[in-house]
Amino acid sequence: MSGSDAAGRLVRPFALTGGRTRPSRADFTLITTVAAVDPPPERAPRPQPEQARILRRCARPVAVAELAALLDLPVSVMVIMLCDLLEAGLITAHPPHPVTRATPDLELLQKVRDGLGRL
Repeated sequence: MSGSDAAGRLVRPFALTGGRTRPSRADFTLITTVAAVDPPPERAPRPQPEQARILRRCARPVAVAELAALLDLPVSVMVIMLCDLLEAGLITAHPPHPVTRATPDLELLQKVRDGLGRL
């Protein structure tokens, strides 16, 4: 438990997900960035207490792994809860940018090799 949660967690992680063990979507990796939608949609359901904690932490973009660590939740539970928030329109998810460089930079590799040789 984190220092800010002195009383400890009263709800077990499986209860937070409604007993679900798998996410409903495949949008999230450890480095996917999530952010709360501001203002939230008018027709969005009222978030549960743990979802409200997530939304407060997502006021600024944050990675899924960092969010799970900040809230002291397993990543698997965090992903399931983020799926619910995404489907409710309360957060946005931004996947990491793919690396597009197909060939290695030979000049850079030569400099690394030369530098290692000088060690």
